[in-house]
Amino acid sequence: MNPPTMPRIALIAHDKKKDDMIVLAGEYVDFLRGCQLMATGTTGARLIMELGLAVERKESGPFGGDLQIGAALVEGQVDAVVFLRDPMTPQPHEPDINALVRACDVHNVACATNLSSAHVLLSHLRLAAAQSIPEPETDRSPA
Repeated sequence: MNPPTMPRIALIAHDKKKDDMIVLAGEYVDFLRGCQLMATGTTGARLIMELGLAVERKESGPFGGDLQIGAALVEGQVDAVVFLRDPMTPQPHEPDINALVRACDVHNVACATNLSSAHVLLSHLRLAAAQSIPEPETDRSPA
């Protein structure tokens, strides 16, 4: 992960996790205002409306939003993903979700899929930005 001046973060939340995403983003709102954000449909709308964040909205996940974020990630336009997944509810677009998480693994992009890992990821990014800590060089090309 080699973030530019503004970390580029994708924020995604399944329906039953959207409230958690709003609370999480609210805890990091000052930091997130200095980031380039993208999100899937409703999650992005809520981040804009409820927290006043500038967010590039993609389609809703079931309509290809996860794939759009995955494509941006493959193109090197995403430095980190916070994807609050609902593991207890079947998703009609499960293959798209798996493709996005796989793309994170293939391209060595940090991906937090629950609140605990999201706090670790966002705390690190916030600290790195505050201290201007350069991220370690990583090879994002597939093996």
